[in-house]
Amino acid sequence: MTILCQLATWPGETTASTVDDLDTALRALIDDPAEDLVVVGPDTEKDESLRFTAHLRIDRPAVGVILVRRHVDVDLLTEALRAGVREVVTAGDDAALLAACDRSRALSGHVRAVDEPMQTPQGKVVTVFAAKGGCGKTTFAINIAAALAAADQRVCVLDLDLAFGDVAINVQVEPLRTISDALPMGGHLDTTGAASLLTPYRPGLDMLLAPVTPGDAEKVPAALVGELLAVLRGMFDFVVVDTPAQFSEHVLTAMDASDHHVLLTTPDTPALKNMRITLDMLDLLSYSRDIRSIVFNRSDAKVGLSAGDVERVVRSTISAQVPSSRNVPISINKGTPIVIATPAHPVSQAITRFARERLLSMTAPARHKAFAARRGAGRR
Repeated sequence: MTILCQLATWPGETTASTVDDLDTALRALIDDPAEDLVVVGPDTEKDESLRFTAHLRIDRPAVGVILVRRHVDVDLLTEALRAGVREVVTAGDDAALLAACDRSRALSGHVRAVDEPMQTPQGKVVTVFAAKGGCGKTTFAINIAAALAAADQRVCVLDLDLAFGDVAINVQVEPLRTISDALPMGGHLDTTGAASLLTPYRPGLDMLLAPVTPGDAEKVPAALVGELLAVLRGMFDFVVVDTPAQFSEHVLTAMDASDHHVLLTTPDTPALKNMRITLDMLDLLSYSRDIRSIVFNRSDAKVGLSAGDVERVVRSTISAQVPSSRNVPISINKGTPIVIATPAHPVSQAITRFARERLLSMTAPARHKAFAARRGAGRR
């Protein structure tokens, strides 16, 4: 269902209602609760269009507004995003308009699902962390997300490695929208705004990608990360956060919001040393040990360190062991997580078993107590 306001031509085959002004469009929306898209033509005054959109954002958040303009610049895009416009399209670009309409309808489906009165409780946030690069953290995060999605869960992967995020290239999707596009929405982010940032990957699995423009990483405040996670957990069953290999305010914000911390290590002494420091740091910050899992990646590597050796070094129990395999980098190069490409592979089975036994079985989160303790100690 589409309402066209002052749009001279419509390239779509979908049935559309044409109206002369936004007041008529609003009445049409009131008459038909199933309408989910308004395309505003280039002759409609900009400020009027933005006021109309801001009104719908509150009263009808599932309705998407696409703005068609003869000239598109950064200032217009910023104003439009703040008002809640889903996309701005250059007049005459029919292919871009049809693609924007398709994306908007998909987002409307997300919003309607969240607004259903019989929804289950808010989703869970799982943060994947390793204090040493090269442990397979991003690959593991993507694969547990895929395993959860295969278990009929709605899942979002948030790439929080803002400077060097690899989620997009690992699954070979084009980062048309990234977390930096949320900057104009800071302080008033809602499900409509968050949905506009997502990159669909597969049914039940979406990505919120890291910035691609140099310098954008520094512009993203930690508060925006917290705001995004609060909104995303209301839209998905699971939000899986991939992090950089270092503690930062952004990472700690994600850990504050998390229901579970997944900590990766590999059988080499630098990784084990960093794991021991990580565990000490999490204890110092009063994070509950009950929401913590240690994953031993490449556990069958013949390097002289067994799982027992790892447990003695880190003084903690290993929750899962994932074997090494040349099929893992092959799956990365193909852009398909190994749990999707070859579900019966030992790596896939280990990851799927972890996702089901440690994540799907999670009960009420213990994060609130730890977070309160840290805030009481003065960290903001």
